Amino acid sequence: MTGLREYLDGPHKAARDVVRDGLATHAGLLDAGLRLSRDEYRDQVLATLREVAAQGHPVRGFPKEYGGQGDLGGFIAGFETLAFGDLSLMVKAGVQFGLFAGAILHLGTERHHERYLADALTGDLLGCFAMTETGHGSNVQALETTATYDPATGEFVVHTPTASARKDYIGNAARHGRLAAVFAQLVVGGQTLGVHCLLVPIRTDDGQPVTGVTISDCGPKLGLNGVDNGRIVFDQVRVPREALLDRYAQVDADGTYRSEIENPDRRFFTMLGTLVQGRVSVGGAAINASKVALTIAVRYAEQRRQFGAPGSPEEALLLDYRMHQRRLLPLLARTYALHFAQAELVDEFARIFGADTATGQDGGSAPDGGSRSDEHDRRALEAQAAGTKAVGTWHATETIQLCREACGGAGYLAENRLSTLKADTDVFTTFEGDNTVLLQLVAKGLLTDYRESFGKLDPLGTARFVAGQAVEIAVEKTALRGLIERLRDAVPNRSDAGDPDAGLRDDDYHSGLLRFREQHMLAGVARRLRAGIDAGDEAFEVFNRCQDHVIAAGRAHVERVVLEAFQRAVHAAPEGETRDRLKELYDLHALTTIENDRAWFMEHGRLSGPRSKAITALVNDLCGRVRPHASSLVDAFGVPGAAVDVPMVVRSLHE
Repeated sequence: MTGLREYLDGPHKAARDVVRDGLATHAGLLDAGLRLSRDEYRDQVLATLREVAAQGHPVRGFPKEYGGQGDLGGFIAGFETLAFGDLSLMVKAGVQFGLFAGAILHLGTERHHERYLADALTGDLLGCFAMTETGHGSNVQALETTATYDPATGEFVVHTPTASARKDYIGNAARHGRLAAVFAQLVVGGQTLGVHCLLVPIRTDDGQPVTGVTISDCGPKLGLNGVDNGRIVFDQVRVPREALLDRYAQVDADGTYRSEIENPDRRFFTMLGTLVQGRVSVGGAAINASKVALTIAVRYAEQRRQFGAPGSPEEALLLDYRMHQRRLLPLLARTYALHFAQAELVDEFARIFGADTATGQDGGSAPDGGSRSDEHDRRALEAQAAGTKAVGTWHATETIQLCREACGGAGYLAENRLSTLKADTDVFTTFEGDNTVLLQLVAKGLLTDYRESFGKLDPLGTARFVAGQAVEIAVEKTALRGLIERLRDAVPNRSDAGDPDAGLRDDDYHSGLLRFREQHMLAGVARRLRAGIDAGDEAFEVFNRCQDHVIAAGRAHVERVVLEAFQRAVHAAPEGETRDRLKELYDLHALTTIENDRAWFMEHGRLSGPRSKAITALVNDLCGRVRPHASSLVDAFGVPGAAVDVPMVVRSLHE
């Protein structure tokens, strides 16, 4: 299906193909983790990273004045494609070009760009993104590392005051990094001004730690052992005033602190919002890792035979068994759905941040972070990126595991890649934001459009916000008294009279059910929060009691967004085979999503018993319709041959 491959690649096909060609050239890296020592593996990943840089991929997403192309969408598409190969290479590239160079671009100003970006993009200057601390992972606002300004010398003094303030799990730190983008509490004139980012040298040119910097290795990990994750401790390390990445806040020589974003919470979220690219990229990489696993598992199921009808001279192919179809094909359909949701997210990210990348400036937005509409768009993008990353990485974990099981003992062998995929992607659910915390962020965005009022991301800050205004806004804007009646009218095909299959493949029916679920959950959260506050309960405890409900509402929202992105992709697809195949996959995805939560829909009067059974029967039927095209559907992902031509697929199974 050449047309489907072209459609999936979309407007960034050229960027994807450059990376595919590079992965084919460096296919030997795929088994490096199995045959080399850890240090040798890390050094080979670094050597390959520099070769990738020399081919020009990293500069694609950076300003033209630094040798880039200003193509942010193409840059992310290329990064996602790296996930078809060795995932240590992908993660190291993400640390070097996405996080380290991205922090310089988005948080720094012209002097930082001119001094550092060119070398960062060639890999001549290797860097770290030192945000996470041992005691404060997701809670970035509570980081303990300090950067105290000394006006007598014009320097910042970077310090690790406690054991819990140690920078931990930092990619590029243990072996290769020389400069770190360090997030620390800025202290000026005895006043703590919140988390800011500074560039701090951690190694000299000969590879030795800088005086006052202690570096240790995190050691062997579950996966990604080609990435040199390390720990960093600072002991009164002095850096010049110019080390502060000062796009959003400046410190004058005399110690005067200036920022055109007066609200400290808003300033914090504005700074972190520019770094949303990491979540966008990780989500896309996880979806692509799922494509690799599915390609391997489907191809194996098209060759491997087991049992068969009594008296038959030939055993049946695994993929001809209904249960095997049920294992793999809904996952295939969901992977397509997530692919299109991710494509929309990348397009929106490029639209909002493209001006920064094209010019190295802030695209003409106001210094305080832009107009209120610009800020709303950015906050909405952050929530969308958080939700897609959470659902996409959980999907990868589930898909790779089920593909491993579907390949039996062969899938357990390291030579067939599934074990490495499983180990290397496991951390995706917690880095760039723990998924559960990210869905909480999504739910907060649903409670109100006034995201700048949220305050801290911790539960106490959330509870204070909810007590102050979120419940009133959510309850009053949705008019709870009439919500159920309006939604009942909005959901088509409620009547179960006549044919129970009527309308089950209708897009509006699918959207109606998922929108009902999302809005009902959101209204329920608001109602519970309001009841607790009205009863005089402590705000933190009120929120804590509802936290599972909050997370469920966030996930329901993301599933609806993914579904509707797939709908739009089907409608925009070229007529003929491409659209026909996508429509079958869309229906399979939509009905499987409903089937997976049918108990909830039945509890809330959206499904009757006969209709629920009809959905299950139709899912089975759709699996049968998709099955003849399964190989072509995974081929359309365009995974390079070396990544999926594993022994269990390539060798003859009948010898």
